[in-house]
Amino acid sequence: MSNTQPEAPSLYAAREPIFPKRVHGKFRNLKWVLMIFTLGIYYITPWIRWDRGPNLPDQAVLVDLANRRFFFFWIEIWPHEFYFVAGLLVMAGLGLFLFTSALGRVWCGYACPQTVWTDLFILVERWIEGDRNARLRLHRQKKLDLRKIRLRLTKWVAWFLIGLATGGAWVFYFTDAPTLAADLVQGTAHPVAYTTMLILTATTFAFGGFAREQICIYACPWPRIQAAMMDEDTLVVGYRSWRGEPRGKQRDQENSTAPAGDCIDCMACVNVCPMGIDIRDGQQLECITCALCIDACDDIMAKIGKPRGLIDYMALTDEIAEREGKAPKPIWRHVFRPRTILYTTLWSLVGVALVVALFMRSDIEVTVAPVRNPTFVTLSDGSIRNTYDVRLRNKHGSDRPFQISVKGHPALRVQLEGTPYGAVTVPADSTQLQRVYIVAAPGSDPAESERWDIRLWVEDTSNGDRVYKDTIFNGKAN
Repeated sequence: MSNTQPEAPSLYAAREPIFPKRVHGKFRNLKWVLMIFTLGIYYITPWIRWDRGPNLPDQAVLVDLANRRFFFFWIEIWPHEFYFVAGLLVMAGLGLFLFTSALGRVWCGYACPQTVWTDLFILVERWIEGDRNARLRLHRQKKLDLRKIRLRLTKWVAWFLIGLATGGAWVFYFTDAPTLAADLVQGTAHPVAYTTMLILTATTFAFGGFAREQICIYACPWPRIQAAMMDEDTLVVGYRSWRGEPRGKQRDQENSTAPAGDCIDCMACVNVCPMGIDIRDGQQLECITCALCIDACDDIMAKIGKPRGLIDYMALTDEIAEREGKAPKPIWRHVFRPRTILYTTLWSLVGVALVVALFMRSDIEVTVAPVRNPTFVTLSDGSIRNTYDVRLRNKHGSDRPFQISVKGHPALRVQLEGTPYGAVTVPADSTQLQRVYIVAAPGSDPAESERWDIRLWVEDTSNGDRVYKDTIFNGKAN
């Protein structure tokens, strides 16, 4: 008796090359506009200049890892203000939830970097090798002749240059772009810059040129996450089977007396799909809701004199209603429903909170840390002295004089280490640690008590801005 077990089915299907056909229509035009817009932002943004003064970088968008600083036009985010970055990430997540609930995988179909760069790579491939039929013939050609080698090398070089530009643009976000560009050309840039460019060039070349839909199907977790955000009112790309079936070739339908649907089985929707699926088979994990099949089908329907919309954005509730001969819900009722309203409200609240926090923050900040070893010192005249480490943060683009004073009792006075004055100059856009001594006169209440509540005030004497920090003064009874 044989002990052989049946072989388990493979969880990975061997890739079949997909050669999307050129298509025209409103959704394809929208994708072109968004591709140009997003790529323009990515490649151009590091080169935008922004004058912040002589002591600050003049790059509009800069992630300054060396100084742990993030510059975005007039906004400067310090390390302790990471809650702004966290808030933006929360808004991005809520935005994805909102759009997914309303319109399905529109992020994947229109704005995802994998989709955008794949669209660009397919466009370059079409320019060099021709449209779908020409690319298919070239792919199926067994003979490796000079023409095939020339077309392949030309395409790969173009892909490589796009990948190189992608990696180069990325590193420009982390240091001054013109300076780094010159260093890269001269070979004097830091090895980290070259390594980062090499990695991003390779991933862009491989993912956009060869992996394409495989990244969406196997590598990206987003399709699985989105399944939990969609419901029966979510607008997704669908096929009206009750109108299109039974399908058949137009010539066969003309010569037959049997009832026929509007679908003539022309395969136009399949040929334009960048994922290589047939939307007529129903909703599928691979579908990225790019709506190119809608453009292709509408074009065919117009040519054969049938109503458009055989493939269209629709919801499951619309399908049930249309099968019963009822009118579908207006689009606004699908978009504006409790779930989307909730996401919009949360998104707006986070955005408003960030804006309020941004405009309420001060340009000067102070932190106070009492030095506990020793807790206090008794001076020769009987005065009690406490020591504090005060961090003064100057967010201005110029040096500022900071006056330090203490409130809480008339017998308290301030001494600054390193200067006989009560003020210290803090350099532009920096944090300075200042050792501060607070002395209580002998016999005063703060000197004789166990502890005394005090308040340290820091004033920018150039413009009058003030901040404070409450702390404790330890007396002899401590």
